[in-house]
Amino acid sequence: MGLRKIVDNLKPAFSEGGKFGFLASTFDAFETFLFVPNTTTSKGAHIRDCNDMKRTMIVVVAALLPALLFGFYNTGYQHFLSLGVAPEFWPSLWFGFLKVLPLIVVSYVVGLAIEFGFAQVRGHEVNEGFLVTGLLIPMIMPVDIPLWMVAVATAFSVVFGKEVFGGTGMNVFNPALLARAFVFFAYTPFISGAEVWIAGLGSGEGVVDGFSGATPLEHMAVDGTLGYSALDAFLGFIPGCIGETSTVAILLGAAVLLFTGIASWRTMVSVFVGGLAMGYLFQWTGVTAYPAWWHLIVGGFAFGAVFMATDPVTSAQTDTGKYIVGFMTGALAVLIRVVNPAYPEGMMLSILFMNALAPLVDYYVVEANIRRRNKRVKLAK
Repeated sequence: MGLRKIVDNLKPAFSEGGKFGFLASTFDAFETFLFVPNTTTSKGAHIRDCNDMKRTMIVVVAALLPALLFGFYNTGYQHFLSLGVAPEFWPSLWFGFLKVLPLIVVSYVVGLAIEFGFAQVRGHEVNEGFLVTGLLIPMIMPVDIPLWMVAVATAFSVVFGKEVFGGTGMNVFNPALLARAFVFFAYTPFISGAEVWIAGLGSGEGVVDGFSGATPLEHMAVDGTLGYSALDAFLGFIPGCIGETSTVAILLGAAVLLFTGIASWRTMVSVFVGGLAMGYLFQWTGVTAYPAWWHLIVGGFAFGAVFMATDPVTSAQTDTGKYIVGFMTGALAVLIRVVNPAYPEGMMLSILFMNALAPLVDYYVVEANIRRRNKRVKLAK
């Protein structure tokens, strides 16, 4: 293969002792991205598989594509709607693509530059996790967020969310959610209110009278209504973060993750069950008057349940722990939404909080298993 020959010819120069040996980790990152590594373990029990970490991350990226593509379209759809112009498919898709692409580019350029820099300094291979994180960050941001803010948030998430813990696989918190949390607490006006979700709405130029960019979550917190039809909310024709509006597109991604076995169905299903349980509890006690299932189709609930809560690094590792952490994640998200009307979106804080508790949950699950086994041994004696 021509590309394989080119890489093989360049490899000696980038290997240890070569002219560009100091860039060995960088070259290795590009080589293993293009081709499956030919290295195997030399001792111990192991399984040979063509799916390395990069291939796994690429599958996750593929699962994100339906939500991303719809995010392109919805960005343009909401923009033209705010101007009183009938949104057409291709102009809306193209407008959204041009608005969202710079966010993706900035996220990847800044994040990968930092990852490559840390790999060079430490002399180890480039971690693969940012293939997904770099796409998740812009997808959970408002479309009108300044590019420099995306850059700062990305740098914060990579440095303080991953590298200080040792890189991919060692982090305690989901890096993409840390980027969103950074923007929320450091630059709150740029991620809340009714103007940040519609491209160009902040300028107020040409916006038709009576148009509001308020999200369904804001309507639910203020007047107990969706502000939109439930069908539009489910399909995604509502204001919101770029990749979070369409529950249908998110569920398509969930099907890919579950079919390939990359995401845990235990965590995913438990998040939805926990959210419904807490929602029905509030509805039964009269705290809320709207249907509990509304929480599942608006805001970042579905996106968080599918792509964030199932993160294999920051979620629970035991099967029982996945049920517990998933249920608590969904329940806590709805609790924050209802109890704290000043912060209608609770999924981000819920997942980050449960990221911190997941190791503790796993610890007690393992201890409980040990105690049960000890009792069985004593009874056998």
